[in-house]
Amino acid sequence: MRRSHQEVAPLVWRALQTYLDAIPPGALSGYVACEGGLLPLDDEGWEDIRQDMLERPCPVSRSVYLREHIDQVGSYNFEYYGRRLDAPIFARDEYSTSAVSFTLPTGYLMEHGPARIRALALELARELPFSFGYASPVLVAPNYWWYAARGAVRALRDRYPGLDVYDLEETSRRLGSRARGVYWLTFLGQPLLGHLGGLESLRQRLPFSEMSFQALDGERALLSLSEWPDAIDTEQEPIPPQFPALARLLEPFMYEQEVSGWFFHDDQEGLEDMRRWIRRFCP
Repeated sequence: MRRSHQEVAPLVWRALQTYLDAIPPGALSGYVACEGGLLPLDDEGWEDIRQDMLERPCPVSRSVYLREHIDQVGSYNFEYYGRRLDAPIFARDEYSTSAVSFTLPTGYLMEHGPARIRALALELARELPFSFGYASPVLVAPNYWWYAARGAVRALRDRYPGLDVYDLEETSRRLGSRARGVYWLTFLGQPLLGHLGGLESLRQRLPFSEMSFQALDGERALLSLSEWPDAIDTEQEPIPPQFPALARLLEPFMYEQEVSGWFFHDDQEGLEDMRRWIRRFCP
């Protein structure tokens, strides 16, 4: 969202309540304190989070990270990075954003089905002034664990291009109003949707029976590339044609990231590797 923290924080807070209503009670048990360290997400913790998002002054930026477990990787996570885009540090920065993510375990999909995931994604996105968003199968881990798992992660992401690996903090610094890639559910807002010619133009240029198109309020749209999300095992199946077709349209508007990190080598080779991976569906 190319909007400031003070504008989007109340909307993100409401989306968080929607997420909490959809997941099991107590699924989130810990949070990262603003001074560092993990704390239990009890009543006092929730009040701390509420004040952090809605009441405390935000001179430059605000981050909130809620986790299923304090001491291990969990499937339920909430992550938010809000930035005051009117702060001097961002005065000449056209690419910083405020961004939010919500994760669910694969078991949630298998229990409730893809229609429920799609409905929840729509409900979460309804009030958010996004330019770009998505829902996808994903590998989830705290940032400081990516390096240790890099070898395994690289092998998985190369075999399964439908499996996302993300670093919301880094991406939100560089995304602006551009696209990050092609995903099972791809949300397009302004100005990105306008750059692509609008929803009707996309319908005409993407004539795939597997795809569905939904207009949303505020000149926004949701593109569903298939009924079920698919990690796409390239050793067993070809990449579905709608993925490279949409990638061809989005490629001129895909972002560039200046820092590699994550599961890439932190050097020029890593930046090139990242660029190729972000554009992995581009013909």
